Amino acid sequence: MTRILLTAFEPYDRWKENASWLALVDFTSWYEGEHDITTRRYPVDYQKLKGLLREDIADDFDFAIHLGQAPGSTLILLEAVGLNLRNNGEPLLVDAPAAYRSNLDLIRGQERLTAAGIPSVVSHHAGTYLCNAALYLSLHYSHEMGRRTESVFVHLPLTPAQVASDGSNLASMSTPMQSAAIALLIDELTN
Repeated sequence: MTRILLTAFEPYDRWKENASWLALVDFTSWYEGEHDITTRRYPVDYQKLKGLLREDIADDFDFAIHLGQAPGSTLILLEAVGLNLRNNGEPLLVDAPAAYRSNLDLIRGQERLTAAGIPSVVSHHAGTYLCNAALYLSLHYSHEMGRRTESVFVHLPLTPAQVASDGSNLASMSTPMQSAAIALLIDELTN
């Protein structure tokens, strides 16, 4: 049985909900696949994320799929590269590689989503905040501990309800479409 770690983030800043957590909750409400899926909701705090992620990767999952929200994004972003960089310009980890690239076939995943009518693209820069940190640390800890875990970070657009409650005109995508994307990615990445 394939073991998958599926993570999302708690709300932060002005966002009372996080699209990543909403998609994860929706996904787990209907998914009945054959995989053993462990879910986590990470705090929006670098030090706490670092410790929790290290513990999770030590558990040696087959895959780690990290979800986060990307306000303003018009599509799902499959992040390929994690940088050893924080938003203050400092490295995430001292004496560690500058970057890690996901070994997963994200092009195939993106093609699967597009074929299903879900707008998506492979991206090569997850920013310099916690989304990037989750991807970088996941890949680093797996390498450092000799674990088999293959990781990817998936940025999701805001939900329509988030945009409406914010009073903005930012792009959005429905939670059911986002959770369907998670299922399709799991299916594609595990075959």
